[in-house]
Amino acid sequence: MDQFKQISTFVDVAAKGSLSAAARAEGIAPAMIGRRLDALEERLGVKLLQRTTRKIVLTNEGAAFLEDCQRILTDLEDAESSVSERSARASGNLLISAPAGFGRQHVAPLVPSFLTEHRDVTLTLNLNDRIVDLIGEGVDVAIRIAALTDSNLISVKLADNHRVVVAAPSYLRRHGIPETPDDLARHNCLAISSEGSQRGWTLRQHGKVSVYKVGGNMVCNDGEVLHNWALNGKGLAWRSMWEVGAALESGELVTVLDKFDAPAPAIYAVFAQRRHLPLRIRAFVDFLRHTYAQPNYWRHPA
Repeated sequence: MDQFKQISTFVDVAAKGSLSAAARAEGIAPAMIGRRLDALEERLGVKLLQRTTRKIVLTNEGAAFLEDCQRILTDLEDAESSVSERSARASGNLLISAPAGFGRQHVAPLVPSFLTEHRDVTLTLNLNDRIVDLIGEGVDVAIRIAALTDSNLISVKLADNHRVVVAAPSYLRRHGIPETPDDLARHNCLAISSEGSQRGWTLRQHGKVSVYKVGGNMVCNDGEVLHNWALNGKGLAWRSMWEVGAALESGELVTVLDKFDAPAPAIYAVFAQRRHLPLRIRAFVDFLRHTYAQPNYWRHPA
């Protein structure tokens, strides 16, 4: 306890700039603050502060120690807050945003189970494929499948997003099985388009990740349509496991070019703040992460 008090006093003095200001905030004499700092420096065997009657200056060692102390105190505050919140009941309304296809298959079906566990929570689920403004639109949690670059947002990884090239067995019987990414040029590839341009397929060959331009007689901007075309034997498709896992399990689709798989952007929960996060948000994110981590979930979704 004495060690913790010494550390918290050191952080307070550094933040407030004087012993007297820290003492006033705590309602004790400045001499008591000074004794704590002396004891801390003696225990560590290093000078943390240069003290004069006019100001306090951190030494190099003190500046480095301050960063560690601030992180420790923040982690402790977060831990206490988390324990306190767990003893309470999650409540209030959750506004969730998710990509349309993913949300239909892997968020919406899980909502009833989540609400059964948290009966004081209500939930609004908005499905769309645009990047929402979390703060401006009041969104509590956004599910995103993308590399995240906005440092102002907090993200929690929910699951990896494994992408595979798939086809119906009937298509492969008619056209053969591609052995390398170069073979894609000889196949009907069901490509997705975005804003008028056709996306390539990212695969790894000879240790190098490359984007392969593919061609075919059927292009669409909706992933579910491509999935259905593939099921009907119309060509190869490059899809995420979250979309085709059940069809692979049933044998309606099979994978090809497995040894050329390349990493894909993961699935994240994104929100606007970390500290004092409402329990309903923590509970929902933990629920999704736990569910997605279940063995074979992506082949047997809810």
